[in-house]
Amino acid sequence: MVLFNSVRGLNSKAAVLSKFFNGALERKFNCVRQLSTQVVFKGTPASILVSEDEAAIREMITKMCQNVISPRVKKMDSTSTMDKEVIDALFQNGLMGIDTDPKYGGTGASFLATVLAVEELAKFDPSVSILMDVHSTVCMSTFNKFASEEHREKYLPRLCKDTIASFCLSEVESGSDAFALKTRAIDKGDHFVINGSKCWISNSREAGIFLVFANVDPSKGYKGITCFILEKGMPGLTVAKPEDKLGIRASSTCTVSFEDVKVPKENVLGQIGHGYKYAIGVLNEGRIGIGAQMTGLAQGCFDHAVKYALERKQFGQAIFDFQGMQHQIASIATQIEAARLLVYSAARMRDAGVDVVQAGAMAKYYASEVATATTSKCVEWMGGVGFTKDYPVEKYYRDCKIGCIYEGTTNIQLNTIAKLLKATYSQ
Repeated sequence: MVLFNSVRGLNSKAAVLSKFFNGALERKFNCVRQLSTQVVFKGTPASILVSEDEAAIREMITKMCQNVISPRVKKMDSTSTMDKEVIDALFQNGLMGIDTDPKYGGTGASFLATVLAVEELAKFDPSVSILMDVHSTVCMSTFNKFASEEHREKYLPRLCKDTIASFCLSEVESGSDAFALKTRAIDKGDHFVINGSKCWISNSREAGIFLVFANVDPSKGYKGITCFILEKGMPGLTVAKPEDKLGIRASSTCTVSFEDVKVPKENVLGQIGHGYKYAIGVLNEGRIGIGAQMTGLAQGCFDHAVKYALERKQFGQAIFDFQGMQHQIASIATQIEAARLLVYSAARMRDAGVDVVQAGAMAKYYASEVATATTSKCVEWMGGVGFTKDYPVEKYYRDCKIGCIYEGTTNIQLNTIAKLLKATYSQ
């Protein structure tokens, strides 16, 4: 693959990754077992250290980002488009099936490896990060966890190789109240007919596969919600123009509409009426990915600003050397590290099969808050130039705000955390 071929021979870690990608990791969660993820206290893993294999993946992703993504970030943001070469690089380097079983064309790494990839991509461009994140932690997870073996064999190789997936759940009147959706699937005997529309759908412009949640029996409420597999080009499926967004502009966010879309019965993913369970399950894990995205975003912005603070001189010294600046920088660095540990801990818990509802909510909530604080401070530290598009911190500032909104708003995360705490302390 391009990822390890491009750096072959650089160092011993490259050799580790080459071995990793060539099948040594068919033991999917071996790194988790090596690090002993035995639950020691209410679901907290014994270790959240990064293994040598996972560190090698992160290093290779950094090389890819420097060579492929960095030169294209500014243009992609200004034109609100995702460069095809960036998409191709994600597939060619095995990142779009990173924790999927190798027998389906995946890399077979740990969930933490997926989180590391999302974080590293976000340091360079959060838009690229969310494309990979939604595809991997939400869509691929839905197939891996809930699809039949027939569906896995049919779709996962494509999704690992060259086809982007999109998760179609939200609607105009169904955001935080996700199961108030109105999209309807009518049973016609040998097929369903779907009518309705979805909004704020990530990856929709590039997607070839759409996971669409529709209600087959509104009289049953959310228990009628079912997940359907739709493909680009199906008559009646249309993708509107992308939203003109504040941030993550290269990531497509569109309305997807369905007008008498005929869907074969065999395209029902999992069981009829279980769609709400599937959505809840993958979104609880997907929030860990958003936490990783926000942590990487914060780190990328921080790296640029601190380097500037070390170079910029005022009153005869670097602005970094003023104690007031040092205290702010140290505080932000500590917050970023705390967010990272929350995210890694949640990822290890997921790898160990431990419930991650509370851990995922905490990781997403806190990392989003840290990203907001970090980017705001970085713009201030850089002064006037930080407010211009000549430097990248203003883009991070714009990109971070979505972290408090998608895959469950900040208030929804706090509601979830409080509900679980109440249950714990009421026992």
